[in-house]
Amino acid sequence: MAERSRVRYDKSAHVARITLDRPEVLNAMDLRMHEELAEIWDDFEGDDDLWVAVLSGAGTRAFSVGQDLKELARREREGQAAPSTFGSRGKPGWPRLTERFDLAKPVVAKVRGYALGGGFELALACDVVVASHDATFALPEARLGLVAGAGGVFRLSRQLPWKTAMGHLLTGRPMTAQRAYELGLVNEVVASGDLDDSTEAWVADIVRCAPLAVRAVKEAATKSAALPLEAAFTARYPWEERRMHSSDAVEGPRAFAEKREPRWRAR
Repeated sequence: MAERSRVRYDKSAHVARITLDRPEVLNAMDLRMHEELAEIWDDFEGDDDLWVAVLSGAGTRAFSVGQDLKELARREREGQAAPSTFGSRGKPGWPRLTERFDLAKPVVAKVRGYALGGGFELALACDVVVASHDATFALPEARLGLVAGAGGVFRLSRQLPWKTAMGHLLTGRPMTAQRAYELGLVNEVVASGDLDDSTEAWVADIVRCAPLAVRAVKEAATKSAALPLEAAFTARYPWEERRMHSSDAVEGPRAFAEKREPRWRAR
């Protein structure tokens, strides 16, 4: 009997819905899940009809608790696990979402329950995060003799004030959804029963925008983050060059003048 997929992938109305589907182990990510995710991210990135992705975890207990440590321990006992450090190059599923630095399409994380370790790192790599009030975020790797190698060390120290980030990285202390919201890591915190609707509202607002403009904005914001302001204005942004010369750049102002909804073509 074939083993079931680790990830559910659905596509409709310009939206890709990607669900980590191992609720029995709190959506822990094993090597097979990473392999499946790589194929899905490739498809999402290459499908011009997909404008935004929603990443979530199956069940009600966890978004994801990160790496499947039982699998890691087994592989180490069997001599199959090489020493790990930052990044996933050379490992199954590379490049993972946390290392798809050129992915211009937006990704929305819908977080319910635990987002720990690699699960938190996935959320940190997303562009918008909507969390239920019972969500918990943490990078507990130091407690396990590990490091947050999927970008947690780098992204948390960039997205938070230095001492706040170091406090969580050096201790593995968790933070509540409300605290993550106060620190700017989460866009919205809602009751568990409202999580689906609130996430869909964010998705609808993104889809309402011109897809090439959205990609140009994400690309420019990402690539210019470490540039001086003057250099940011003169840097080259391929998605912005594509947007500039697109039919959508004409359609938007025209639809406004004609008092109608724009009809985006993503070209």
